[in-house]
Amino acid sequence: MPQQVTEFTTDKRFIRRARELKTIESMVRMYCRGHGHGAGVPLCTGCAALFEYATRRLERCVFGDAKPTCANCIVHCYSTDMREQIRVVMKWAGPRMLLRHPVLGILHLLDGRRPVPALPTKPEKRREGTTPRESRAGLLEQRTHDNEDRGKT
Repeated sequence: MPQQVTEFTTDKRFIRRARELKTIESMVRMYCRGHGHGAGVPLCTGCAALFEYATRRLERCVFGDAKPTCANCIVHCYSTDMREQIRVVMKWAGPRMLLRHPVLGILHLLDGRRPVPALPTKPEKRREGTTPRESRAGLLEQRTHDNEDRGKT
């Protein structure tokens, strides 16, 4: 019986975010190991919590795969204490990335040179049961009536 071979395809939309996640993981592991936090375990509890938090923030990024590096981002999605922790980790691990993980380090530097995309616009809120055109027309009509009422008094 011949084996079926399935061709592996990568979703091109998520390659940058996956690489960014791998870079963050490498930096946190290097920092944790370099500071002797985890004795025999890959990550201590503090570094594991920081990496989990960074993973959630990366998954929920409003820019998606067009995301800039965190240093260049206009949206600060990290809380202030976590932002300071990740800044310390990146400051320590950043220069060492070129020796331990040169490809990830260079790609991260190149990503830092990319232009920052514009913030995505929020979809227009509409009233329940109306189409976007009807809600705009209703808003204009309401403004007209409000202006007429002001003129009478």
